[in-house]
Amino acid sequence: MTFHPATARLYGILDTGYIAPENAIATAHAMLEGGVEILQLRAKKLPRTEIAALARELAPLCGKSSVPLILNDHPDLVPETGAHGAHVGQDDITVAEARRLAGPDKIIGLSTHSPAQATAAIAQKPDYIGFGPLFSTPTKPDYTPIGLSDIAPVHAAVPLPIFCIGGIKLHNLPQVLEAGARRAVIVSGILQAPDPAAYCRSCLALLRAR
Repeated sequence: MTFHPATARLYGILDTGYIAPENAIATAHAMLEGGVEILQLRAKKLPRTEIAALARELAPLCGKSSVPLILNDHPDLVPETGAHGAHVGQDDITVAEARRLAGPDKIIGLSTHSPAQATAAIAQKPDYIGFGPLFSTPTKPDYTPIGLSDIAPVHAAVPLPIFCIGGIKLHNLPQVLEAGARRAVIVSGILQAPDPAAYCRSCLALLRAR
């Protein structure tokens, strides 16, 4: 798959903290139907074997939609599952090590939680960074929300695709975009929506209009 994160606006995370693993495939179908342009599998509490099995099902599904499947935390599972990349955090392995494990042609993303971390990320050469959490979120309860004021300066300083993340939902997405964001990661808003596909379409419309 030929893909560059700079072409994507809406990044969805399939988080087993919000949905049961047995519902993951159906939810992924809905997210892809709704236009999610990157899909991450985040399964913090699942055993590696179950993560790998789920990724093997998701990878061809994403591939049919030309949407990369990104694995949270497990770059070493990328080659064996057919996933298209991995995402690592500040306290995980380096981007270089993740790329070595995942493969040189795979997508590697890096979480950043401050302007300093975002700027420092340039040297590691990830394919994109996540920037947040902007708002309080149960997904990252130990992180203090950083708000919206740093979005524009970080976009001006960091020549990487930047995906704002953390408590972003359809109702507050306009203010995130107004603050200078170009891309967004949405988790619980999509996963808890009565119609995830319609929710994704609404978010993507706002992102593309921007």
